[in-house]
Amino acid sequence: MTAIKHALQRDIFTPNDERLLSIVNVCKAGKKKRNCFLCATVTTERPVQVNVVKVKKSDKGDFYKRQTAWALRDLAVVDAKDAAKENPEFDLHFDKVYKWVASSTAEKNTFISCIWKLNQRYLRKKIDFINVSAQLLEESVPSEENQSVTGGDEEVVDEYQELNAREEQDIEIMMEGCEYAISNAEAFAEKLSRELQVLDGANIQSIMASEKQVNILMMLLDEALKEVDQIELKLSSYEEMLQSVKEQMDQISESNHLIHLSNTNNVKLLSEIEFLVNHMDLAKGHIKALQEGDLASSRGIEACTNAADALLQCMNVALRPGHDMLYAVKQQQQRFSDLREQFARRLASHLNNVFVQQGHDQSSTLAQHSIELTLPNHHPFHRDLLRYAKLMEWLKSTDYGKYEGLTKNYMDYLSRLYEREIKDFFEVAKIKMTGTTKEGKKFATLPRKESAVKQETESLHGSSGKLTGSTSSLNKLSVQSSGNRRSQSSSLLDMGNMSSSDLDVADRTKFDKIFEQVLSELEPLCLAEQDFISKFFKLQQHQSMPGTTMNEAEETDGGTLSRSYNSGVPQVISSEKDMIRQMMIKIFRCIEPELNNLIALGDKIDSFNSLYMLVKMSHHVWTAQNVDPASFLSTTLGNVLVTVKRNFDKCISNQIKQMEEVKISKKSKVGILTFVAEFEEFAALAESIFKNAERRGDLDKAYIKLIRSVFINVEKVANESQKTPRDVVMMENFHHIFATLSRLKISCLEAEKKEAKQKYTDHLQSYVIYSLGQPLEKLNHFFEGVEARVAQGIREEEVSYQLAFNKQELRKVIKEYPGKEVKKGLDNLYKKVDKHLCEEENLLQVVWHSMQDEFIRQYKHFEGLIARCYPGSGVTMEFTIQDILDYCSSIAQSH
Repeated sequence: MTAIKHALQRDIFTPNDERLLSIVNVCKAGKKKRNCFLCATVTTERPVQVNVVKVKKSDKGDFYKRQTAWALRDLAVVDAKDAAKENPEFDLHFDKVYKWVASSTAEKNTFISCIWKLNQRYLRKKIDFINVSAQLLEESVPSEENQSVTGGDEEVVDEYQELNAREEQDIEIMMEGCEYAISNAEAFAEKLSRELQVLDGANIQSIMASEKQVNILMMLLDEALKEVDQIELKLSSYEEMLQSVKEQMDQISESNHLIHLSNTNNVKLLSEIEFLVNHMDLAKGHIKALQEGDLASSRGIEACTNAADALLQCMNVALRPGHDMLYAVKQQQQRFSDLREQFARRLASHLNNVFVQQGHDQSSTLAQHSIELTLPNHHPFHRDLLRYAKLMEWLKSTDYGKYEGLTKNYMDYLSRLYEREIKDFFEVAKIKMTGTTKEGKKFATLPRKESAVKQETESLHGSSGKLTGSTSSLNKLSVQSSGNRRSQSSSLLDMGNMSSSDLDVADRTKFDKIFEQVLSELEPLCLAEQDFISKFFKLQQHQSMPGTTMNEAEETDGGTLSRSYNSGVPQVISSEKDMIRQMMIKIFRCIEPELNNLIALGDKIDSFNSLYMLVKMSHHVWTAQNVDPASFLSTTLGNVLVTVKRNFDKCISNQIKQMEEVKISKKSKVGILTFVAEFEEFAALAESIFKNAERRGDLDKAYIKLIRSVFINVEKVANESQKTPRDVVMMENFHHIFATLSRLKISCLEAEKKEAKQKYTDHLQSYVIYSLGQPLEKLNHFFEGVEARVAQGIREEEVSYQLAFNKQELRKVIKEYPGKEVKKGLDNLYKKVDKHLCEEENLLQVVWHSMQDEFIRQYKHFEGLIARCYPGSGVTMEFTIQDILDYCSSIAQSH
């Protein structure tokens, strides 16, 4: 193996300036056994590069060639497979895993040890040696303390050392002396050894010859030692002198250290004192403002606000560790707490007085609003209270109990004030709606006014039985017994002398304006109060208030704010927005009941008022929801809107019920049914009210219900009619319905409009055909018999041979209807039709024209039958088509 190593060094690595340090004979694992060598090399030039080279014997000769080289820095893992047992296999992990089998375990261990040493010396790289014996790696570590890894590796590096130039020159000179005749290397070595011994002896003799000089040198050394002793004595004395100086310097140093430490402590103490003085010292002016400041003037409020902020800053200062144990700090904190408690109590008492005074001041202004439909303005009160907003914020953060108490007191005082104002406001609205108040009526004092309003209210609600019977102009439907006039039952309202049948568009418009004014007054009032609550009580931020427990449910008496507990656990309000809503519910608890009462009154006055209220309320709800869908105003108006929608549905249901309960007179003609005319009135009114309204869909649904009920009940009345023919009732009423729908152009009733037109046309045709069978009755019966014979299979030209239908019988029947008789029959028919039809719909000329056309069609039909069944007989009618036209025109003009 040594010969191979030298050969590889000479042939492969020396030309490349590399030194071969270790070699192992290997073959690839699991494949055909083909040996090669793995070599560990380093370059001779710096920086040193360490490589692992695969060398393979050439197939064409006995020389070796370099096949593959890997840099040692690319080696990641060396896996020896088994550290306990002898195993020649090992893996090297470069860019991929190379599996090798060494010729012996000793060679493998030597190679791995060399790899470890090279890594330690040149790379210091993290190479993982797996399954390698720790003893093998430890043997590679030098035993001496002063020997480095580099020194340990020199044995490997110096295992093979080339001769330098001087050594080569000496060897050449020596060999020249022997004339290159070294035939026996052992003899040559012995000769060299003898010459070396001669040289060593000469060296010893030379040393012994210089003994005299050595003695002289020893004497000089003795003298030098004496001088050294003297110097040591002097140094010892100097050292004793310096020792005392050192002790003095040590004392001075320690003293300086103590002085420095004292100064440092004094500086730190001064810093702590300055911190406490600067952050926990409240100015005398602030203390005086908190104790005696004027909370009624703007300047006093500003001074108290600044003092309260300064106090809050002093109390919230972040103390350093240990400060809270100082007596002065505890004393100052107690003083601050007393000041806070004293000022919070004084502020709460003052604001409570302001709330109470506001209730008295506002009550004195109620009289001037008793006649006008307006609500008192609270803006001056809000403006005055907003000066305390910052103090309320301070109170909220420092003493939440007093803040909550002020909140409840404010709600209590303001709820009573608003309840008086709103109830008076609604009473005035009710009086204006019913019209029972006298012009110019004044109320000298509030109690007198309240008494008067109470009396009016009792007059409105005292007799519920009288009010429930009055609905609107859609009362009980009935058909008059004579003429074409309609009557409707009405009931008197027990409110002055006003009758529901006398209500017209002006009255409804008046109600609409009053209702709109009520909503317009309430909306800004609620929004202004909500905005004030948000600003004054600092609730505009949507954050939860920890520890605040309030009941979110509205109680039956109008809603209260109270602490509620469920199984002993407080119900925490989710956000300050909910708190605002709850406060609004408490303050304005009477708005929803009053609105419902006003709506009930308007519905009793005239059920059509529900249309106005539905439109107005829908608009205001839509506006409120656009601002804040969860606000008190939006929620309250939404609840009231549900009531209005129910009244509207009830109005529609009552109309349908009245249609179903209609009764007609057996002795008078029907004409246009009352509920048909009332549907026209309803539709016209609804279209004017719901123009561009948000809830058009509700009206469209009501239209569908009403029109279907109208259709059903018109047919029902027509079937029950004894005086007026069924076709006339159907024709006139459906013509009226068609005209109404055409005029109003209601998009959702297009199909019903077409249906009404078709029913009108069908019943007009049916009535005309039925009526024209009588003026030429015998002639009709004769030709009906002729058509029956033809239908039985008799040829038309053979009908004249039938005994009952021969030419003589035909002439006999025709002679019975001369022109004079025909005109007389048409005149009677005109009178009868005129008697059947009503004047309101004005269909007489339309029906008469249709009858004229039908009569001419029958005349042409008779002429055709005569020509086909009696050809060449010369039999003709005794009047012509022109005679018919003249008769009809003359009769129409004469009437």
